[in-house]
Amino acid sequence: MSLSEKTIQEHDSQLYQRVENALESIRPYLKTDGGDVRLVNITTDFIAEIELLGNCSSCHISGMTLKAGVEQAVLNAVPEIKAVVPALNF
Repeated sequence: MSLSEKTIQEHDSQLYQRVENALESIRPYLKTDGGDVRLVNITTDFIAEIELLGNCSSCHISGMTLKAGVEQAVLNAVPEIKAVVPALNF
């Protein structure tokens, strides 16, 4: 596997940990409503792919939670990340 095929997760554990720390900062709010979030991947384009869990996975405002909550927390804490998107294939 070439470096371009590897994910950021595989070759930059510090970046991965910083994103995890950002997610940890909002996790209590998600858990209040029975939800959670999981970092699935960081692409080589610095896109964080996440999975909303629990009640967040089926909530009708999960898109707002993703953009206004999760993405903002990650972008503020880890400026290298360009976007946070739902993971499609995990």
